Amino acid sequence: MNFSDKYFVIHYAEVGLKGKNRVFFEKKLARNISLSLQGTDYAEVKRLHDRIVVYVKDNTDIKEIENRLRRVMGIAHFELVYRTEKEITAIKETALQLAEDKAFETLKVETKRTDKTFPLTSPEVSSEVGGYVIQKTGTQADMYNPDLRFWVNISHKDAYIYTDKLRGIGGLPVGVSGKVLVMLSGGIDSPVAAWQMIKRGAKAVFIHFYSYPYTDKASLEKVIELARILSESNYRSEVYLVPFAELQQTIVTETPTPFRVLLYRRMMTRIAQRVAALADAEALVTGESLAQVASQTLTNLRSIEAIAEIPILRPLIGFDKVEIIAKAEEIGTFEISTQPHQDCCSLFVPKHPATHASVSELDKAEAVLDISALVDSTMKGIEKQVVSFSYE
Repeated sequence: MNFSDKYFVIHYAEVGLKGKNRVFFEKKLARNISLSLQGTDYAEVKRLHDRIVVYVKDNTDIKEIENRLRRVMGIAHFELVYRTEKEITAIKETALQLAEDKAFETLKVETKRTDKTFPLTSPEVSSEVGGYVIQKTGTQADMYNPDLRFWVNISHKDAYIYTDKLRGIGGLPVGVSGKVLVMLSGGIDSPVAAWQMIKRGAKAVFIHFYSYPYTDKASLEKVIELARILSESNYRSEVYLVPFAELQQTIVTETPTPFRVLLYRRMMTRIAQRVAALADAEALVTGESLAQVASQTLTNLRSIEAIAEIPILRPLIGFDKVEIIAKAEEIGTFEISTQPHQDCCSLFVPKHPATHASVSELDKAEAVLDISALVDSTMKGIEKQVVSFSYE
């Protein structure tokens, strides 16, 4: 393998606190990095003590590697490190080369000398390297707020230099926290909720309820595209598409008008639980935010959840809409989410929906429905699609 004299060093935060389980988390992170870098012609991903290294080839697209590493859950920060001979002249020349494509007026050099037999102390190395770059570039030193920092590490074998500490997403590697089923509506909130859970190490599977032919198929196209965007961090993603129109029509014709949306949500929860069992998911995830709409009052959330047999996680419960929109813009889902579509829960919405429906009221409203038969019938029409992120 033709390795370059530069490589990426990956650092993590939470992963390093996992004690006896740390190796499991490290292996998962290394595997996810390899998945993210597919097609970049990198050389190797390797676990070392306290860090992970991505070795690259001479012709590897460095910027592409950087862009992809920024999207890997579990990475706290990383840097592109240049390896050179453990000799002061070589170190100075490498530093100057790194400075050539940088715009700066001030600099600082910080040195760590692992090999204490090296003839210069750490401050002396910093002085030599900094003085040389200043002489060649006409810049000056600033020990407190420099435009450019050089980090020099002198080990027992080689010397290493880098200039940028690049920030990662943080969180935990995808897959270490089990699997969740995300109720993906096509709106702004649910993709953000999915992203928040993925960042906590959960593998996301998606379920979408649609009401064609009462609504158009735009929501299906949006959901597949949103799942594809989320797959940049979630990798291979399964999407379960649930035809909900007939069940909705039954609720509309047989139950009290004010409770419609809440009964939709209870039936969705029952169906989602069945799908979660098929997908080996341990919890449901929604994009609900407390009091954002009528169905999301505390009383209504409790009344919907009363029929749930597995946990319902609501990572956005304390977010306001401005915060959710900002996160959607950051993760790249906002533009797709705001494209027009007809959401199944907005179909047949009453003018005055119940805002504080009790569990007993919803139980009574549902008593006229053959719930088991409705769920079984809907399950027969479910389709599954698999999507993956493409960088092309």
